[in-house]
Amino acid sequence: MASANSAETVPGAAGSADGPQYLPSSVQGAVKILVTGPFGVGKTTLVGSLSEITPLRTEETMTAASSGVDDLTGLAGKSTTTVALDFGRITLNSRLALYLFGTPGQQRFWPLWDDLSRGALGAIAMVDLRRPDESFDVLGRLEEQRIPFAVAVNTFPGTPSYPEEELRSALDLLPEVPILYCDARDRRQSYDLLIDFVDHLHRSSILELQR
Repeated sequence: MASANSAETVPGAAGSADGPQYLPSSVQGAVKILVTGPFGVGKTTLVGSLSEITPLRTEETMTAASSGVDDLTGLAGKSTTTVALDFGRITLNSRLALYLFGTPGQQRFWPLWDDLSRGALGAIAMVDLRRPDESFDVLGRLEEQRIPFAVAVNTFPGTPSYPEEELRSALDLLPEVPILYCDARDRRQSYDLLIDFVDHLHRSSILELQR
């Protein structure tokens, strides 16, 4: 597991305006992946790390109205929240693009979650092991909607370490659900996470065809 303190800056990192802002005219298709998880788990950061364009964000400053509604325990310094979606893009090759849709974390925004999940190839479900119980609702929702997913542990400073089987049992995960790790601020780790996830989707689709 990489340390959260080892985050590096990559030249031309996504989230800046360095990447191409418009799709090449040769692109003929797109795939959609959700980045989901509870409030404050790092979804906006992951989409920003991966996107080749300046990501679309719908963050708003948290106000007194959210006091007692949004639990900020363990989230010192957090002052904004996503109220609709995060959107990023990766051009995979001259003909195919990948769209990343980050979902809001709070249950009051779940009607948007349902719309965003429609047509998704799969989902990266982010987890903060300092407060894993907050992930149960999202993981259950993915299972109910039969969306293939992987659990992505965001390695915050002070993230505890658990044996995989203990973590799998605590999160009540099926054996086929992979558990991956990354520091969402680190572009290289985020890309490694995405590659592992897409590889999982590919292998799963092959197994489905063989049944």
